[in-house]
Amino acid sequence: MAKSSSRFVCQQCGSVSARWAGKCDSCGAWNSIIEEVAPDSVPKGLSGKSGRRIDLVGLQGAAAPPPRLVTHISELDRVAGGGLVPGSAILVGGDPGIGKSTLLLQAVAALSQQVECVYISGEEAVDQVRLRARRLDLTTAPVQLASATNLRDIVASLDVAQPPMVVVIDSIQTMYLDALDSAPGTVAQVRACAAELIRVAKRRGFVLLLVGHVTKDGQIAGPRVLEHMVDAVLYFEGERGHPFRILRAVKNRFGATDEIGVFEMTDRGLEGVANPSALFLAERRGNVSGSCVFAGVEGSRPMLVEIQALVSPSSGANPRRAVIGWDTGRLAMVLAVLDTRCGLALGANDVYLNVAGGLRISEPAADLAVAAALLSSASDIPVAADRVVFGEIGLSGEIRAVGQAEARLKEAAKLGFASALVPALHRKGVSAKPAPEGPISAQRLGHVQDLTALFRQGNNLASGPKR
Repeated sequence: MAKSSSRFVCQQCGSVSARWAGKCDSCGAWNSIIEEVAPDSVPKGLSGKSGRRIDLVGLQGAAAPPPRLVTHISELDRVAGGGLVPGSAILVGGDPGIGKSTLLLQAVAALSQQVECVYISGEEAVDQVRLRARRLDLTTAPVQLASATNLRDIVASLDVAQPPMVVVIDSIQTMYLDALDSAPGTVAQVRACAAELIRVAKRRGFVLLLVGHVTKDGQIAGPRVLEHMVDAVLYFEGERGHPFRILRAVKNRFGATDEIGVFEMTDRGLEGVANPSALFLAERRGNVSGSCVFAGVEGSRPMLVEIQALVSPSSGANPRRAVIGWDTGRLAMVLAVLDTRCGLALGANDVYLNVAGGLRISEPAADLAVAAALLSSASDIPVAADRVVFGEIGLSGEIRAVGQAEARLKEAAKLGFASALVPALHRKGVSAKPAPEGPISAQRLGHVQDLTALFRQGNNLASGPKR
């Protein structure tokens, strides 16, 4: 019999080393290496027994779209691709207290009116889950509750002839498999428990919803392979000081990726926001310098948000940069382009940038709106209250075209905006001259110098083009 030995495994990335170290050489995490017991024997490989040949088929063929369980929570159904697919595994991650358990409890309460649903909590007792259900007014929903962490008992309850159709595991980091000597939440435990649960869900055909903890960097805790094992990965994000929550799909085998759902946290739980643009702009004050409305796209949904900038003289040797909701490196690039291509000196000032409402923007189309907000603050000339801005800025100062321009303009027109600053589109069949597009008068810009020229004109920018 092979002698059992120990190995040292990083709990952040899963890399294995022969001895303990304070820092992982693979991912650079500190104090993340824990000793684990290695398997007693090494697998013998494929020697001694041959397998059967598998059937190979061509690419041509047709399959019916998968059936879906509709939760009637419109924002959740949107992110999931139209509903939950039986036999799928969905991983939901987010910061502590952001509302993951609340959202899933509301989802299973709605689905329990159609199919059998089970909610298994490894972090809370049954009475604690009932207390949350009482706050959300969900006590009459026929949801079956359990508080358990032993994976063997959970699998024995789910791997039956007539299993429930929806199962929530809250959370996967609290589950443990007694065949492993490592503690719950370690890489080996999370990987093994998730693999067993997904295997049962695929075989029995029920929807598996896994709640995942996140690290301080915002990534799902545990091995990276966990996100590869599941069919969909949803991140629940938001700012503690704002009531808005964003459910973002970063992986979905049964729907579009980068789709988002917008929720508002109320005393009755999470409520979907049908028109997030109006909600994000509800507290906006028009004709204020340093403010600009950006027409963005999140997934397949156009969304209008307010970008606020403040440029003030710096009192120190190193100007300060404070950014909330946008990429700091992108702001440095826009400032460098404005300084170099337009002859401005904004880089020597303190710059503060904020995306109002707690939303985080990642698309490059916000470059032109950020530049407009910076110039508006520096010149103390407000951007017209009924104007939206979008476009990408290149290093040479050119304003590049962005996708879904028509959808952005239609969303702006629906909310009463009358004008827009857009890139000069040089595409086949599209004129580069300023021309009205539907109910919005679009003024096309080809270079950032065209934007600075508008601020030098002053009144023209504030009033917008005539319709």
